[in-house]
Amino acid sequence: MSAPSPGSARPPEGVQENLGAARRFPVSAVVTPAALSIRALTPADLQAVVAIDANIEGHSRSAYVQRRLAAAVREPALHAQFAVSDSTHLVGYILARVLHGEFGRDQPALRLEMVGVHPAARSHGAGRMLFDTLSGWAARHGIGELRTAARWNDTTMAHWLDAMGFVLAPSLILDCAVDGRTQEPETDAQIVAEHGQGPGHEIDFGLPQANDFERQAQHGPEVRAMATQDLRAIVRIDRSITGRDRTAYIASRLGEAMDNSAIRVSLSACRDGAIVGYLMARADLGDFGRTAAVAVIDTIGVDTDHARQGVGQALLRELFANLGALQVDRVETIVPWADIALQAFFQRSGFTPTQRLPFMRRMDPAP
Repeated sequence: MSAPSPGSARPPEGVQENLGAARRFPVSAVVTPAALSIRALTPADLQAVVAIDANIEGHSRSAYVQRRLAAAVREPALHAQFAVSDSTHLVGYILARVLHGEFGRDQPALRLEMVGVHPAARSHGAGRMLFDTLSGWAARHGIGELRTAARWNDTTMAHWLDAMGFVLAPSLILDCAVDGRTQEPETDAQIVAEHGQGPGHEIDFGLPQANDFERQAQHGPEVRAMATQDLRAIVRIDRSITGRDRTAYIASRLGEAMDNSAIRVSLSACRDGAIVGYLMARADLGDFGRTAAVAVIDTIGVDTDHARQGVGQALLRELFANLGALQVDRVETIVPWADIALQAFFQRSGFTPTQRLPFMRRMDPAP
């Protein structure tokens, strides 16, 4: 989940399209710190943001930026988006989204999605102004943590994150090629935490028992697209696993799935007409500086009465099958470092560590 570097352009070698977009977008002839001011980002800023981002990334992400700006209009309480301007034009931006319940999170956090500064405004403190504004917004809204990620060899971004006070987060970013995942565990050994006893206290991952494979093939759950009427059952399953009521978070993600089915790829697993498992995922088409479409799994849960019966594997199989229509090549998720059971589930499903590192920063409380 890497955010574009606010410091200097780093386009791929040989890529020319849109590289001059930011330079062609006019700014004042002389940019000084005194001339810079902060304001809220708006949909009218689309062209300027896309131009600066293209200069940083080496390609245009217009559709992605437009979706992020529209999402902030639709759910303003879940988004923090700011612009820094000189006397006439936007010269930088920062976009973040509130995290509430992904994989059992019990405290809100901010996910840094994009940050960028026009070349003419660099070295004038624009990046620091944007970050300080975001930090103040987080403190006022009771958010104590900011999260993002960057490629391990992106030294420019790593230096900026270090300057902003970020450290490595206690998490692993895992991914898997859509056409290369393991369909079933390769060995009989399973690593499954007892209900409520795993390090993450999160979910029973529905891993099949070794002697259940043939029965699963004949009596596997029906997996379909998540529907609005699934909310009550999903909340019930989630509460039985986590011990918490995350109705607001689940309802928000379900509503997003219904509003934009081309982006959300969430699924429900059913047996005899009853919901027995769910998987919430989204296709981030350009998120965090990616050059290819990636689906991100936010959370997965299985009814404890149907654990070890292949429900989790069935959900993943259907997810991978559905992603081909969206031309998504990879699936990604973030796993807490201490949650060995969750790591084992994804490892046996073909997931491996990515080339990106997770970062976090604790926010100072509001005075």
